[in-house]
Amino acid sequence: MGNKILVADDEESLRVVMGQSLRQRGFDVDCVEDGQQAAAFLEKNPYDLVLLDIRLPKLNGFELLKRIRKKESPPPVVMITAEDTMKNAVEAMKQGAFDYLVKPFDIDELEVVVRKGLRERELEAEVADLREEVRQIHGGGRTLVGESRPIREIYKIIGKLAARDVTVLIQGESGTGKELIARAIHFESERASHPFVPVNVAAIPKELLESELFGHVRGAFTGATEDRIGYFEKAERGTLFLDEIGDMPLSLQAKILRVLQEQEIQRVGSSQPIRADARIIAATNQNLAKMVKEKKFREDLFYRLNVVPIEVPPLRMRKEDIPLLAGYFVKRFCDELASPSKKIGSEVMKIFKQYAWPGNVRELENVIKRAIVLSPGATILPEVVIPFLGDGLSHVDMDEIALEEIVRKKLASFLSKWDGYDVSELYGAVMNRVEKPLLELVLEKTRGNQIRAAKMLGINRNTLRKKLQELKIVVK
Repeated sequence: MGNKILVADDEESLRVVMGQSLRQRGFDVDCVEDGQQAAAFLEKNPYDLVLLDIRLPKLNGFELLKRIRKKESPPPVVMITAEDTMKNAVEAMKQGAFDYLVKPFDIDELEVVVRKGLRERELEAEVADLREEVRQIHGGGRTLVGESRPIREIYKIIGKLAARDVTVLIQGESGTGKELIARAIHFESERASHPFVPVNVAAIPKELLESELFGHVRGAFTGATEDRIGYFEKAERGTLFLDEIGDMPLSLQAKILRVLQEQEIQRVGSSQPIRADARIIAATNQNLAKMVKEKKFREDLFYRLNVVPIEVPPLRMRKEDIPLLAGYFVKRFCDELASPSKKIGSEVMKIFKQYAWPGNVRELENVIKRAIVLSPGATILPEVVIPFLGDGLSHVDMDEIALEEIVRKKLASFLSKWDGYDVSELYGAVMNRVEKPLLELVLEKTRGNQIRAAKMLGINRNTLRKKLQELKIVVK
């Protein structure tokens, strides 16, 4: 069936003609005779377009139009009126109707309006899809990856900020994803259809920073051969992300404070103020509160920026997110690099969970990208990733991981030969082969001292004695 259309008109003959004609043209049509029926149908069914008579019994067309427009994704509504008056036309369009038809109208006219309305809905859906695609490309809310408690709290803050145009200060170590959070805030806000302009304050020479931010006029300084707009104007009606704001010179901090207070900027070399309508999100990996005490950052600017603070935890503080992040990066880079699908081996995942990640999420991202390129097989193995891990490797117990891998391989070999045994005996057969050599080695190390051996094993002495008897281990 084609697009689904609701016809609501109390005039039976017209209702029947519209229904039959639209069905003949391939549309799926429901017809109702009053406003209450129309409201009930709209609650139960998703419609692509509604034809709505203004003078409906029980619930008039304008009241029903208001209800429809409150829906999350309302269908286009074409109002039908028997009175060709300016008042009805203006009111219908003001209430959000797509178009209106005046009785009597011919079926061809009806079809033209219906198809225009349906095309409008298709275009709206395409725009929504494109907007979501832009969000994905530029790091919208949905690309933030994690389910740990700290990340869930950040999700909540982003949601609360969607309808609040306030200044935000994001603090966290390098590589934790501060810009990604700033992008998420922007793309979830009312400013999403306008520019997101990121500026790394630390990467711009101090003598050029003012001109880069505010722009300049011709002749303002040597080399200024033409007028040039700055980042504030580029971010008009959008969001300006000032990354590493802790590196901004004190003299320029005063001018940023003025922008926040007055909502105006001045290009370098000009005395003419320019209205500045850009939301400011700032970020830093430094302790701004400490810098304020040390007179390295303006206190008044700090409080202006810190309206909504967001603390981003380092990756080592949210290790439960590592499998999710790793899986996300593997899929992303396999797609981007047109690589066959790969997976992370269990030993590598154990290394990732123990590793300190001094470079945080950015380091994990880079390690996985290199591994995708260099892994010869479908599974990413330790020998591929270890060369890329830095100082944080000292936190990894490689012996423990190696032991587990040896045990895993031996067990795999053992199980491949398992034949003729009842399955219920498998656990006992394996444990007997593991426990006995372990206890013998520990007793050898403690020179037969069962108290010390029990302590090393993490069991009490009576349990150890019982195990020695069961396994027929002779203590020398």
